[in-house]
Amino acid sequence: MGIFPAQPLGVSAESNRDAQLSTKDRWKGAVALAGLFLWLLFLFPPLLTWSREYEFVQATQFCVFALVTPCLIVAGGPWRWLGLSTGQSIRLSSDGAPFVQGQPQLFDRLALSRKSRHGHRRGVSLLLFFIAQAIVWRSSPVISALVRHPWLSVLESVTLVLGGIVLWIELIESPPLSPTTTRPYRIGMSTVAMWTVWVLAYLLAMAHNSWYPALHDGVTRVISTSADQQLTAGCMWFISAGVFLPLVFSNLSRWLQAEDDPDDELYHLVRQDKSKGCFGTNP
Repeated sequence: MGIFPAQPLGVSAESNRDAQLSTKDRWKGAVALAGLFLWLLFLFPPLLTWSREYEFVQATQFCVFALVTPCLIVAGGPWRWLGLSTGQSIRLSSDGAPFVQGQPQLFDRLALSRKSRHGHRRGVSLLLFFIAQAIVWRSSPVISALVRHPWLSVLESVTLVLGGIVLWIELIESPPLSPTTTRPYRIGMSTVAMWTVWVLAYLLAMAHNSWYPALHDGVTRVISTSADQQLTAGCMWFISAGVFLPLVFSNLSRWLQAEDDPDDELYHLVRQDKSKGCFGTNP
């Protein structure tokens, strides 16, 4: 009596695993929601109003749109909630072909097509697009237009967030999507993207006059223009470093341990053996 478990041990282990996955999903959901919250926070007063008066607030707004929000959304991976994915992981069939159980959604099909090839050219193209966006949206004429027409901040945010999401999909795992670039490429892309923001911040900090005179016209300022410039540079350096440096060191550490992804290695091995007719044949 009472010496036998009420349910099989395997059921208990499976339920514990499901509970852990559920907790992980909730945490990832909170990360994605935090990114969305920061996105909206800078589109409404008072931060939107301050972004038209102070350079450091405007620079922080840019960093949130271009770096922080895309990073958090991709890390949270809300694709299943948005109906873009089934939430199932990619598996390998007996012939080494990747597949997803159930009816694949848009991101599932995209993940399957990306799984069989490297995307180094695409990664470099996305990096160049990010650099071009950073230069354009931080240029003086564009900032002046943002000051005169606040509604342009919505266009800026959508452009930067979407461009950033596409770039970050090539930098970190966001199931079912995985980067198609190798770790050395991801390290290089992250470093160049960070340096781009750092160079812009450095040039701004070293300028004798403000690049954005429209931010200072007719505004009663609490801090001086010089202090505003220094704060701007500091914010851009700190935020970009906080976003990219953990990614650089994480990829570097894992690359030094094992450069190849075991799943990719197994996939290519099985496909190679299958093409040689090794399955179902006798030696």
